Amino acid sequence: MSKQFTVAIAGTGSRGGGTYAPYQHKFPDRMKIVALADPDTTRVNLLAEEYGVPADCCFSSAEELLAQPKLADVLVLATQDRQHVAQAVPALRKGYDILLEKPISNDPYAIMELLQTAHETGRAVTICHVLRYTPFYGQIKKLIDEGAIGEPIAVHAVENVGYWHQAHSFVRGNWANSDVQSPMILQKSCHDMDIILWLMGKNCTRVSSYGSLNIFRPERAPEGAALTCLGGCKCKDDCPYDAEKVYITNPTGVGTGNTEWPVDVIVPEPTVEKVREALKTSPYGRCVYHCDNNVVDHQAVAMEFEDGSTATFTMAAFTKRTAREIKVMGTAGELYGDMNTNLVTVYPFAGEEVTYNISELAEDFSGHGGGDHRMMSEFFDMLEGRASETLTSIDISVQSHLMSLAAEESRLNGGKGVDIRELAKRYSQK
Repeated sequence: MSKQFTVAIAGTGSRGGGTYAPYQHKFPDRMKIVALADPDTTRVNLLAEEYGVPADCCFSSAEELLAQPKLADVLVLATQDRQHVAQAVPALRKGYDILLEKPISNDPYAIMELLQTAHETGRAVTICHVLRYTPFYGQIKKLIDEGAIGEPIAVHAVENVGYWHQAHSFVRGNWANSDVQSPMILQKSCHDMDIILWLMGKNCTRVSSYGSLNIFRPERAPEGAALTCLGGCKCKDDCPYDAEKVYITNPTGVGTGNTEWPVDVIVPEPTVEKVREALKTSPYGRCVYHCDNNVVDHQAVAMEFEDGSTATFTMAAFTKRTAREIKVMGTAGELYGDMNTNLVTVYPFAGEEVTYNISELAEDFSGHGGGDHRMMSEFFDMLEGRASETLTSIDISVQSHLMSLAAEESRLNGGKGVDIRELAKRYSQK
């Protein structure tokens, strides 16, 4: 019989409250939420009622929660990027095992500090690189490891961010400004660095990158654009980024029946009336050309691995689809996967092509292509002693963070190559 773990959640937004908390509904024998923390008391109160968390175990911050005696077996940290390490270190010292939302931090020295603290305390830290747990990437990894395409020599991966997703998260939203949060290649695409590293099965040694903020700037605003979408903008009809379209009338909007992400980020328990009212004062009602954003809207990364094999990655806002694509080229064949269609096709050099319909290989595809709940199950399995570590323990996840940080360093220096080994050495010395 599986053990039920008690869990405290700090950060009750779309990840902590909307993704990780519902695991209790699906697997009540494995998880029981006993404490919550977030500055947004409305979200905390709603979750407390839903999961039966007493008022004296509801807090306004992770720091307030951590000031109490240890309240749970596990702490889920889904707070903002720059808060993670300052909250995780005392949590480890207090005896919590931690499920930590990515990225670990935008500060490489802090990443190394957390790694060291995890080793010193002997506590588990799993990073939420959920793509490794998806049936899609799991099947690709299986095929590569079985030799379906020989040895992987080159990878090309594409993240189609999506025009409206870019506007929501990286122009209007929490991760728009790297001075406040993290560079986009780290915040959004450390997932992709992690997957490329995993599929290649080798260490990355060198990175070069180019990218910029091209469109979402004041000087690119069309004539007649207002500062807010509900402020008399003369461009609304033709603007795909219009907030009323994204959050009310489009398939992403509450007016078409969607009450989850992204509309539940704007207001809890969204309705058309509540969303429209919130857009009048919310950052999500701003014109995309008149925000305080500075992160890129497109970026390309070239990677070299220890044996000379290579990978390229392209991230771009300017797509209608939001799914990832990947092509892996090996010594005995090539493989192409499209996460939008959930199809993976192997093209062997000797033999017939084979297509795998991932939709037929698994049942649950909720949450990042089915990765979210599988990650949590593996995390609890590991805590129960059924495995020595998870697929995305902090030891494993550090390198993909260094790859992302190296890519940003390269981008800011005109594409200059950055040696990952030298970077790791530099950040290990404080």
